Amino acid sequence: MPHEMSPGKPTTRRYSEAEKERAVRMVRQLRRELGTDHGTVKRVAVQLGIGVESLRGWVKRADIDDGLKPGTTTEDAARIKQLEQENRELKRANAILKSASAFFAVELDRPQR
Repeated sequence: MPHEMSPGKPTTRRYSEAEKERAVRMVRQLRRELGTDHGTVKRVAVQLGIGVESLRGWVKRADIDDGLKPGTTTEDAARIKQLEQENRELKRANAILKSASAFFAVELDRPQR
């Protein structure tokens, strides 16, 4: 997993779910062995050649998803996003129906020739 770092612009690296899960497991195992959270993420990140903040985010997300810490789970966040999108679509459709209703109401109130 580690790769040579070249000076200059940092490159973006995509990690598979398996790589993320392995890294999170290693952090949790190290925390159990040491009995502390302090420094564990950095040690594992350096060992695996992963960005510290990336790994910290994965651990935080895993802790929330596994119910170890409070927060919105990944599943809940996806459901909220879907419901918000549906809500936007319904509001847009409602606005179209209101304007169509107003248009036809005006048309019906006009005297016929």
